[in-house]
Amino acid sequence: MLIIPIKEGENIDRALKRFKRKFDKTGTKRQLQSRKQFTKPSVVRRAQIQKAQYIQNLRDQEEI
Repeated sequence: MLIIPIKEGENIDRALKRFKRKFDKTGTKRQLQSRKQFTKPSVVRRAQIQKAQYIQNLRDQEEI
């Protein structure tokens, strides 16, 4: 459960923005969406490999 302390005289929109940012950082929404349907381990592994290749490609281009 997220707790967002609201300071004296703080705008509610600003507090809501802090709540949304904190909620996104926890990864709760992504976790719920990933649990909606089953993904085979081979598909998960393939996605991890593709992500690693993409990141490696970015690092290689950064060095050049």
